[in-house]
Amino acid sequence: MHFASRPLHSIRRWICLLAFLCTWAGAAGAQAQYRIATEGTYAPWSFKDAQGVLQGWDVDIAKALCEKMSARCEIVAQDWDGIIPGLMARKYDMIVASMAITPQRRQRVDFSEKYKDTISRFVARKNAPADVSPAALKGKSIGVQRGSIQAAYLADAYRDADLKYYDTSQAAELDLVAGRVDYILGNMVTYFVGFMKTPESRNFAFVGPDLKGGLLGEGNGIAVRKGDTALLSRVNAALAAIRADGTYDRITARYFPFRLM
Repeated sequence: MHFASRPLHSIRRWICLLAFLCTWAGAAGAQAQYRIATEGTYAPWSFKDAQGVLQGWDVDIAKALCEKMSARCEIVAQDWDGIIPGLMARKYDMIVASMAITPQRRQRVDFSEKYKDTISRFVARKNAPADVSPAALKGKSIGVQRGSIQAAYLADAYRDADLKYYDTSQAAELDLVAGRVDYILGNMVTYFVGFMKTPESRNFAFVGPDLKGGLLGEGNGIAVRKGDTALLSRVNAALAAIRADGTYDRITARYFPFRLM
């Protein structure tokens, strides 16, 4: 190509075309990068090991999704109370933290397809009555994690109970063992593989029926900012891929002796 023999305006067109092609090629070849929030204090879903590294089912799922999306991802811990505000403030791009899909949360974020079912249960001393209806627990103290779907459920349905809110589910468990609350309410699977496996749980048991639906959610989803349809489509496609190729089941088998969906 001999620019010297061409008019100046023609040379400028070629320069603009080459600049556009270089920019397009760079964008097309760029690897997507995402920041992902999880809670980090909610074993076995997400927790920090002795070295302070995030581990758990949600962490492994997030890594598998990033691999399917061919994306570079950073996974960070975020307190539960601030996890949705942090997403809205663009501190990260998505939340992979076993977040229950509820009508209230749908007003603030968009959710992926369900990637896990949620069942809530009460835990109390083994001699506790089987009736855990709002009328039966009037005046009883119930511990629950602040900001959780179980907290919203209790605030709505158990207004005559003495509700006590905790920053983590483990703090509520400690007060149950110490006798400072009569009941705790939380995720059944979390209790099954966590608290119920500890020596401290020997005098405690699940009480009452499985609880799900309504304020307790439609299952768990991955949250992205409202209107981020491009990322939501990528996440849903990655979820479908890890379920189809067995990755989802292999990750689940590392933590649980049963299926989550």
